[in-house]
Amino acid sequence: MRLTFILILISIINVFPQLRPSTYLIGEEIILQKQSSSENPASNSISDIISIGDTVWLGTSRGVSVSFNRGESWTNFYGTEAFGTQSISAIAYHNGIFFSATARAVEVTGGQTLPEGTGLKITTDLGQTWISVPQPLDDQNDTTLVYGINDGVRAPLVRALPVTVAVQNLAYDIAINSGYVFISTFAGGLRKAPVDSLIANPNYKWQRVLLPSDKVNSISPDDTIKFALQPVAGRFGPDNNLNHRVFSVVSADDSTLYVGTAGGINKSTDGGISWVKFNHQNQDEPISGNFVVALAYDFISKNIWAATWKAEALTEFYAVSVSENGGVSWQTSLIDERAHNFGFKLTFNTSQVIAACDNGPFRSRNMGLSWILPGPIVDSKSNLTLPTSVFYSAAASGNTVWLGSVNGLAKLDETGLMWTGTWKLYIASPPLAAAYESYAFPNPFSPRLDVVKIKYSTGGKNSKVTIRIFDFGMNLVRTVIQNAERGAPTHVVDGQLSGTSGVIDFWDGRDESGSIVSNGVYFYRIDVDSDNPLFGKILVLQ
Repeated sequence: MRLTFILILISIINVFPQLRPSTYLIGEEIILQKQSSSENPASNSISDIISIGDTVWLGTSRGVSVSFNRGESWTNFYGTEAFGTQSISAIAYHNGIFFSATARAVEVTGGQTLPEGTGLKITTDLGQTWISVPQPLDDQNDTTLVYGINDGVRAPLVRALPVTVAVQNLAYDIAINSGYVFISTFAGGLRKAPVDSLIANPNYKWQRVLLPSDKVNSISPDDTIKFALQPVAGRFGPDNNLNHRVFSVVSADDSTLYVGTAGGINKSTDGGISWVKFNHQNQDEPISGNFVVALAYDFISKNIWAATWKAEALTEFYAVSVSENGGVSWQTSLIDERAHNFGFKLTFNTSQVIAACDNGPFRSRNMGLSWILPGPIVDSKSNLTLPTSVFYSAAASGNTVWLGSVNGLAKLDETGLMWTGTWKLYIASPPLAAAYESYAFPNPFSPRLDVVKIKYSTGGKNSKVTIRIFDFGMNLVRTVIQNAERGAPTHVVDGQLSGTSGVIDFWDGRDESGSIVSNGVYFYRIDVDSDNPLFGKILVLQ
């Protein structure tokens, strides 16, 4: 696989996977509002989670959401003046300061849709106020930088490609180290700015951080640099450095940083000045692949974990890579699995790692020698099953485990053995307007990208529910559930639902034989006990 700028579309799945229900819209515009409190986060696509005690921060396709009471209620910032309709591409928390990177999809010449970074949003008061930082950009004349003896006197300045546009230039990860905030911005490379200066002046000029080129395995300030800081060849020069295409960054201590690129893992022990590079080619026990989409540091065991994907070499492969000696050697596991993120759970003074992957949230207590998946994730109150195996994020605090997927947030209050306990699902959707209303979202929907959610009410009682799908000729296509136990803590006042998100079931767009249905109009019928059935329409559009 050749890594070009188009590879940004692989990771953009983390940012823009959630099709929005039309009921959120008025015409074509979202109403800007104050932060809202809800039973659920604003999005079902959860790209990142930070859990600290009772507080849980989420980065989602619909802005930032936060709970201060372990998920009993959520404050959502989507549609506010600070966030508008932007998605979140990265979040971080350090010493009471929360950082989030924002992005959006834009259409460029030729009709292609690409991601565009829109900067950072920072809060020092738990979301009461937000500081908006523009996306770091270079001036057209920013063609050189100083690095150690390469100051234009002792040795020539380092040539550096100026990144002057925000398209394909967004922060995929954030780390804090030695008073600096570091961001991995793919097209813009690794950048840093002093935290205090950035808060005082959001327009503070970010510094570009030099990493080794593809042809060298380390750099230090005493080296004469003979390459350009340049992620792709072009009019600026022939350099085409995969190691300058940056996707992930994590801080291990006040001076140690790990940075993941399309060319390997880079480690600095002096706050991002000197670097040594680890990749699939330059070690006897290497990482599995050079495309490093996620990094995480386990502060209990001091291990560094990496989601290492296949890049260009035929010998590379997808896997999870871990090092217990600071990157000197690596162990690989979950071969052929595409991991997106990591979380850690402290149990009896030992740490367990959770790898959020395409085929589930894998969990290990022995450095990846063996992994355990949970069984079906079923909400203990609604009996709803999370209808996906694709997970993008994981975190834990105490006995609570959080999992972020493309179809909602899952919370496990663990009671003992691994993956045992009580599950709760959070599915974002507009409230039902009446006691016996129903609707489906996203609508239209593509079975190749999502599942359609069918929301309805049981009238506040435990009921037997059957849901069937019919085609335009009213021929039965699929029985989604039949006589299934469903119920919700619904309160009906004068025919209106109060304080409830209703009940949600899913249809994956397949018929009884398991084949994806053709494009067209379909109808659903909901039978709740012996009450009058509810009907609705679904448009399948691939």
